[in-house]
Amino acid sequence: MESKKLQKIHNEILQWYELNGRKYLPWRNLSGENAPYGVYVSEIMLQQTQVSTVLGKYYEPFLSEFPTLEALSNSDEERVLRLWRGLGYYSRASNMLKTAKICGKYLPSEPKELLKLPGIGEYSAGAIACFGFRKSVSFVDANIRRVLSRFFALKSPSMKELQKLAQKILNHQNSFDHNQALLDIGAMVCLPIDPKCKMCPLQNWCEGQGDALVYTQKKKITYESLSLNLGVCVFEDKIGLVKSQTSLYRGLYNFPKIVKTTEGGILNFPFLGEFKHSYTRYKLNIKAYLIMDADFLEKEIEFFGLNEFERLPMSKMALKVLDLIKEKEFFRSIV
Repeated sequence: MESKKLQKIHNEILQWYELNGRKYLPWRNLSGENAPYGVYVSEIMLQQTQVSTVLGKYYEPFLSEFPTLEALSNSDEERVLRLWRGLGYYSRASNMLKTAKICGKYLPSEPKELLKLPGIGEYSAGAIACFGFRKSVSFVDANIRRVLSRFFALKSPSMKELQKLAQKILNHQNSFDHNQALLDIGAMVCLPIDPKCKMCPLQNWCEGQGDALVYTQKKKITYESLSLNLGVCVFEDKIGLVKSQTSLYRGLYNFPKIVKTTEGGILNFPFLGEFKHSYTRYKLNIKAYLIMDADFLEKEIEFFGLNEFERLPMSKMALKVLDLIKEKEFFRSIV
């Protein structure tokens, strides 16, 4: 790409960002030696999660509790997971704690060193290096992938190919604003289904705008449907929970599974309600029953009063069960 053309593209991107970019996001306005940590927290939280969710309930409370990487390193998993509850993909929180304990006070500034840390991939390493340490590096996430695929009219580009193209058009003089702009163009303009091509600063050079959807076709994900029966066990005004030991919910409290039924079957238990829940490749239909005998449930149940629930790290699935039963008569009787 000739230098004059590239310079025009850079200028258009920066001008668009100046007028339209999401510069209000707190992790874009950090300074000082703690900036890389604040960027790191935001990047990990934003994996598989919408900006509005992170901004509304999680980012500021997490930094208030753990203002520095060193403060996080001195914590324990239960405390970290408690602040993460409801955000999903809980291994992210566990990996952050592992990273903090490995690094101590400061994160490394080079992408290749960041890549060695738990839970940090190619994109996160580049984003932390650029936004936290102001390194002149490029990277590709889902939004930038979409922008580049359409800009260069590539139907099935490899990640390696896209990374080369991102580096090719990188604005080395202002990589921070350039990369933030690409993220925002992907999130706000170059949308998956209804791209706003006429509002895009790249429209004069985009090779794929005539048939934009061709370049963003995704493989259809096949989900497995499963049914899960959970028991709400009440004993002496307390409710039973189990602490998960599986990789998905490790360290989090869930309502126990029903592993044994009465002679009349599971329908013999008082039915509390049902809801849908998804995780990874599973679509779950979850039914909750009131169980008065813990012998019908999985083992290792711990009982907690409702005043203790706020301090417990609970999975999103468990929180959904809690919402389901809040209006039930037995629940009101123990409040």
